[in-house]
Amino acid sequence: MLGEVSRRNIMALGVGAGVGLGLSGLNAPTFAKEAEQRTQAPYWYRFYVGDAEISVVSDGWQMLGDPTNTFLGGPEGEVRRELTENFMNPTDMNIELNSFVVNMNGKLVLFDTGLGTSKMFGPKGGLLANTLAAAGIKREDIDAVVISHGHIDHIGGIVDANDALMYPNAHVYMSQADFDYWTDEGQMDLPWKKKFIAHARKNLLPARDRLTFFKDDQEFLPGITAISAPGHTLGHTMFNIQSKGRSFMFVGDISHHSVLLIENPRMEFVFDTDRKLAVKTRLKMLDFLATNKIPILAYHFAWPGYGHFAKQGDGFRYLPAPMNMNL
Repeated sequence: MLGEVSRRNIMALGVGAGVGLGLSGLNAPTFAKEAEQRTQAPYWYRFYVGDAEISVVSDGWQMLGDPTNTFLGGPEGEVRRELTENFMNPTDMNIELNSFVVNMNGKLVLFDTGLGTSKMFGPKGGLLANTLAAAGIKREDIDAVVISHGHIDHIGGIVDANDALMYPNAHVYMSQADFDYWTDEGQMDLPWKKKFIAHARKNLLPARDRLTFFKDDQEFLPGITAISAPGHTLGHTMFNIQSKGRSFMFVGDISHHSVLLIENPRMEFVFDTDRKLAVKTRLKMLDFLATNKIPILAYHFAWPGYGHFAKQGDGFRYLPAPMNMNL
């Protein structure tokens, strides 16, 4: 019976399998050695919601280091326990950067622009331009850039290293609260904020003449509605994308991890502007999304970050959607 299989039995089964195939004998067959590829699959994924074509185009990932320095307020050992029990590294955390493009109603709309030239969170971000090209999307064809909030990993790719606009034909949409806060040099009260604000000014100010501020519950582009979700930043916003009676919600940074802040949503995140409000908003939004079974796309979950939230005890759990290859 399976319950009676011990570690020793399993090891023995492995050894036995090799012997049974003759791999340890003198007459073992010779196999040709295939050269190692050392490459990954393309870092983009495409699916449909109604008539809307969604292309998740990764900017790579950012390195957070020891998660106990970033995810705060839980019981002693809670962060390490949750990560270990979910087969994740409990001492060194990397999180994804899932930008995406919506093609509907005759427009190409990019949501969030990644880290751009910033290396504040390590060398593995800033891939968005390459990923867009691999997905067959030309930067000059982007009609609109939608920003969930003003943090460095969401606005960092609006301009290139020479301060030229990466999406020269695009209008930019974001909340005024975040634009005002993250371009205000008077907010540099913490060392990390100095870097965030410097990079925000580098990217947002050159786009000021093509920037429109949306309001809560406003359908500011056909089929795209802003949903205010403050706390992580003052103007942090989620977006409902709807087509032909179907929809999904881009949740931005309502949570930075598919386990932490989901299993224990009352935990806090170090980069939240208002940590208590962020917890209140997260609980409200997770409950709404789980109760109504609304599909979500999360910026920092394991690529491509598309799935559902479900209630679990005092918290929730994230269920990734199966990848759909039938386009």
